[in-house]
Order: sequence, then structure tokens, then C-alpha cells
Amino acid sequence: MNKTKERPISQPITVNIDKLSAMLSCGHATAREIGEQAGAKIIIGRRVLYSVEKVKNYLSYLEE
Repeated sequence: MNKTKERPISQPITVNIDKLSAMLSCGHATAREIGEQAGAKIIIGRRVLYSVEKVKNYLSYLEE
């Protein structure tokens, strides 16, 4: 199986749990919970990705 290549991108559309937790400055469990509450979870085969836009909108909604 081929490894997924990392390509530098300034504004990703989706991220995995490692990058989401880094973006939110929290642990994996908390990031996973936020991603699911935001409705940002996307499953493609065995990969689980999270929509950055949906997470941002959810956090903005919580701010208000």
C-alpha cells in the first residue's frame, strides 16, 4: 500500500485528527468530540477527515 504524500498547502479543506488537534491546541479526544459535534466528520474508506470550514463555523457559533 502506498503512503499518502504530504503536500504543502496554505489552507486545507480537510485535516486528519492529528492536524485538527494541533489546530485546536487540544488532545485527540477533545478534537474528535468537537469535530463530531460540528458535523465535520468525513469518512472515506478507512480514513477519517474533518472539514476545517465546519469546525471554524461551529467555534464561531459557540463564541456568540
